[in-house]
Amino acid sequence: MRRIFLLSSFLTLFVIGSSAQWKPVGDKIKTEWASRIDVINVLPEYPRPIMERSDWKNLNGLWNYAIIDKGKRIPPRFDGEILVPFAVESSLSGVGKRVNENQELVYQRTFEVPSAWKGKQVLLHFGAVDWKTDVWVNGVKVGSHTGGFTPFSFDITEALSVKGTNNLVVKVWDPTDKGPQPRGKQISKPHGIWYTPVSGIWQTVWLEPVAGKHIEHLRITPDIDNNLLIVKAELSTDALSGLVEVGVYDGDHLVAIGKSVNAEAVEIAMPEDSKLWSPESPFLYTLKVVLKNDGKVVDKVDSYAAMRKYSTRRDTDGIVRLELNNKPLFQFGPLDQGWWPDGLYTAPTDEALLYDVQKTKEFGFNMIRKHIKVEPARWYMHCDRLGIIVWQDMPSGDHSPEWQSRKYFDGIEMKRSAESEAYYRKEWKEIMDCLYSYPCIGTWVPFNEAWGQFKTSEIAEWTKQHDPTRLVNPASGGNHYTCGDMLDLHNYPEPEMYLYDAQRVTVLGEYGGIGLVLKEHLWEPNRNWGYIQFNSSKEATDEYVKYADMLYKLIDKGLSAAVYTQTTDVEVEVNGLMTYDRKVIKLDKQRVKDVNTRICNALK
Repeated sequence: MRRIFLLSSFLTLFVIGSSAQWKPVGDKIKTEWASRIDVINVLPEYPRPIMERSDWKNLNGLWNYAIIDKGKRIPPRFDGEILVPFAVESSLSGVGKRVNENQELVYQRTFEVPSAWKGKQVLLHFGAVDWKTDVWVNGVKVGSHTGGFTPFSFDITEALSVKGTNNLVVKVWDPTDKGPQPRGKQISKPHGIWYTPVSGIWQTVWLEPVAGKHIEHLRITPDIDNNLLIVKAELSTDALSGLVEVGVYDGDHLVAIGKSVNAEAVEIAMPEDSKLWSPESPFLYTLKVVLKNDGKVVDKVDSYAAMRKYSTRRDTDGIVRLELNNKPLFQFGPLDQGWWPDGLYTAPTDEALLYDVQKTKEFGFNMIRKHIKVEPARWYMHCDRLGIIVWQDMPSGDHSPEWQSRKYFDGIEMKRSAESEAYYRKEWKEIMDCLYSYPCIGTWVPFNEAWGQFKTSEIAEWTKQHDPTRLVNPASGGNHYTCGDMLDLHNYPEPEMYLYDAQRVTVLGEYGGIGLVLKEHLWEPNRNWGYIQFNSSKEATDEYVKYADMLYKLIDKGLSAAVYTQTTDVEVEVNGLMTYDRKVIKLDKQRVKDVNTRICNALK
């Protein structure tokens, strides 16, 4: 007992000592949430809210790390500690170092498997790691993954020690802009609209016990026209003949139930008076999904769903409009890049992650365009709960913009290598699959402004076939082709509709960019820019309202949605509604809300 007590005391002192050593690095601005980070309880919230189990273990916290030459062996000694899940380049990692294309990043930590998990399969989950990941447990290779924006998992059961401590090693290679992979706005030498690289683990790492026969994924599809909710439970191989039962709840009240076997989708007849989800009333049903084998429950997960429909229809004036639940809705929201001065891709806390969505709602918007980045799953949950429609971009990569012309272009498009195209298709499919069940996703955006744009018509059609329940915006502000559901224009700074499509929805995917410098809240004090700059909040707000009035007049002429640049300042960009550190709302919030509400209600 004395030996156990001494060992326990040593481990406690070790954790306290390590915690005391960690601190954010660098002299850049930080958010108020940075000071609230607890290194032994980092981002403790359940990371997969669309399919939740009660039992799991969070592996976030202090890990050992080393930066090594690419291809070299795992080192016997490490360079120091890194706070997972913050990218190595970030302040909150406690490291703040760059990793180039000739280097690799190695992580190491130990963990114990709870005794209550005996007899279970143990899954190791990564929310996202940028970019190529290799993983070992106790020296046993358990898996590899490529892609910087999507979750992945490995069954590590056979590699685990029967009892005691397990050793986990993760090796990551990220070429940033020296490779053809999707990377968004990361670049080796940040400037202008291009930002600091994000390498390695940047979302939660966690363990989960499951039975041999278990639910692997849920694909939830509402059908409001036929009053159905369709739940496809993707099952482990040996569970395909099991019984899947789905209960739908309004609070604690069971409103509908459905069952299936042989891996068939569960079709649930919903009440005729089902509550519809919308920005004004973002109602979510609770789902309880159970897998049974020989009459016994072998797995169960909690989820949620919304009854809602995204579509288009021609109005009485012949204009093709966006519709939500078969009613016209002008969709209006900010360009949201999801960057943080202290965590880069990773918000310091879940409260911080929620903050931007809350403010967007308070500004009177009903939509967000998530710009060439994919967020952690909880961000989409926050949008679901608050009632924000999301246009989800595919993170760009490979070629720089290759413009053809502003008119419709039916000639030869740029070519990507077979390797580059394979990376694109793999990750875009993974993004659509992992986000499919979140009700807020209304539009998929495969390309932005000709950045790596290729095979536009084919990609738009493939996207639509993969998910016919959403709209497809084939190329936001890019080379325009007559495909998908939208023609998307970009114009800075004023809103302008210089093209119109009588067969599809016409939208303004970017405009604005009104800059305002607040000296105490700058990423770089001597380097900043906006598309147009003003010297006071009143001047910037006046310009915003002027643009909003111009935008409102375009609605009768055929405009059906718009995106204002942007939610926050980002690095040297100073054209946000808020500062990069989120400490100051730069424009008059009430005036912005009043004009935004008028625009969002324009077609009602």
